[in-house]
Amino acid sequence: MTTTTTATRRWWKRRDGSDYADDLVPMDTQEQEELVRSLEQKQAHHSRRWRRVFAGFLLGYAAFLVYSSFHHAWSPWELQYHAYFMEDLPSPMVIFADWIAALGCLLAVKGLLQESNSSKRWMWYSFYVGMAVSVFWTYYLLKLPRIRWDVVWLPLGPSIASALSFYVDHTLVKPMQDISTLRSYMYNFKSL
Repeated sequence: MTTTTTATRRWWKRRDGSDYADDLVPMDTQEQEELVRSLEQKQAHHSRRWRRVFAGFLLGYAAFLVYSSFHHAWSPWELQYHAYFMEDLPSPMVIFADWIAALGCLLAVKGLLQESNSSKRWMWYSFYVGMAVSVFWTYYLLKLPRIRWDVVWLPLGPSIASALSFYVDHTLVKPMQDISTLRSYMYNFKSL
């Protein structure tokens, strides 16, 4: 049930607590304002919580990529998903690609944690960085004699991270727009 539907049902209250439609009385202006304000506060709280949860997932993935690059710097080609590219890529390029992918995830985190119109800008930066990393890894993945499906996350990971940040942002902004629409439907009524 959407926020608007729930609020619309609460918009009208029963005069004597009965279930008859004839007994409905509209809420006065102050009650409407309190209802809308409480919905805005709840939505803002849930939005902050879920943005932080998904930002935590993306930070975990970025930390994994940084760990992966450090591990590759200390023991080159020891990790299997990097070892597939041993003959086609120099070691510093693998490290650089992991750092760029981690940067893309951090840009997505910054976009998620900022609840403003400029947050989309950071998500678009994340998308562009993710696409560059995807093109890089896809090129070298296709150069392998056989496509290795266990490393398909290398090209897809940063792109999925930016797409996830866009999805979460859109999903959390939509209910706030519904509450704004509900606010515009408020009417002046004073109960006697």
